[in-house]
Order: sequence, then C-alpha cells, then structure tokens
Amino acid sequence: MQDRALLHPFMQEEIREKTEIDRLFTEIFEAYYKRIFNYIGYRVSSIHTAEDLTSVVFEKILSKLETYLQNKAPFEVWMFAIARNVVNDYYRRQKRQRFFSLEAIKELVSSKKDPESLILREEQSDKLIGALNKLDERERNLVALKFGACLRNTEVAQITGLSESNIGVILYRAMKKLKAELGSVDQL
Repeated sequence: MQDRALLHPFMQEEIREKTEIDRLFTEIFEAYYKRIFNYIGYRVSSIHTAEDLTSVVFEKILSKLETYLQNKAPFEVWMFAIARNVVNDYYRRQKRQRFFSLEAIKELVSSKKDPESLILREEQSDKLIGALNKLDERERNLVALKFGACLRNTEVAQITGLSESNIGVILYRAMKKLKAELGSVDQL
C-alpha cells in the first residue's frame, strides 16, 4: 500500500530534466514491476510472454511519462490502462498470426531437480489456466486486475469504466465459476 502513495507527489511537478525522468522512472519500475507483471501473468498463459509484455508496458510508460496528466486519471489507473492495451494488442496480433509456440516447451525446462514436483506444478498450473480460460474476456480481465495487479475495486472501476458495485458482482460470479471448475483450493 505504501508504494501507491510513493509516486503521486512526484507527478504534481512538471517533469523536464532527463535525469529527473530517469530517477522517477526507476522509482516507478521498482514500485510497480511486480504488480504489472502479475496482472499480465493472469492474462497470458506463458511466463516468458508475460515478461516480454511487461517490458513493452514499461517502455510505453517511459516514452509517455511526460504526457501524463494527473487531472485526467490517477497514475496507477493510467499505467494499468497501458498494460491492458498492451495485452489486448498482443491478443489481436495472435489472432492474425497462427503459429506454433515453443514457449510451452521452454516452461517445461526447469531448474528444479525433482520431476514429480515439476509435473504436479504443471498440472496445477494447467488446471488454473483452463479454469481462467473458461471465464469470458471481461471476467478474466477483472480477475487479473483485482488479484494479479492487487488493485482495489475503485481502481479497477476507474480503469474499466464500470461501477464499483458492478465490479464486485462480476468478480463474485467469476470466483463462483472458478470454484465450481476447480473444486477446492486443496485439490489444486
């Protein structure tokens, strides 16, 4: 929670000097990388793709940092809107380009020595990804924003344009669907 309040005072000043932008971007990157990566990780099924897309998000944040206006939207909302657009662009490109992905094979290669734990982890991951894929796009996006990016319903509402109560209802129904699909968390 402390990370959220960290950057907002900096946004009130105009950013002009390159060194100031570099320093500010470093703080943004350190404060938000994990949350943006988690959000994207919920939306795509490959850790390598999530890493790549997270890099694209931070490239866009850096290139557009000088254009950010605090009176239009809170900084977090602005960043997660960029992240959402990057993921949507990724899926649009995927629809146009159908190709065999080697990323699934890459993820099977692990530094873990125990093949049994690797297989169990892969099965659990497959179950979760399968359950998330049964949700519609809006539900997956909201689950990713809420649990992957650790955003509050008010922040999710600002990003998506839905009301807070609508967010809560959609998330509740999505969690019921996931629970029905996965069963108990202990079984996962």
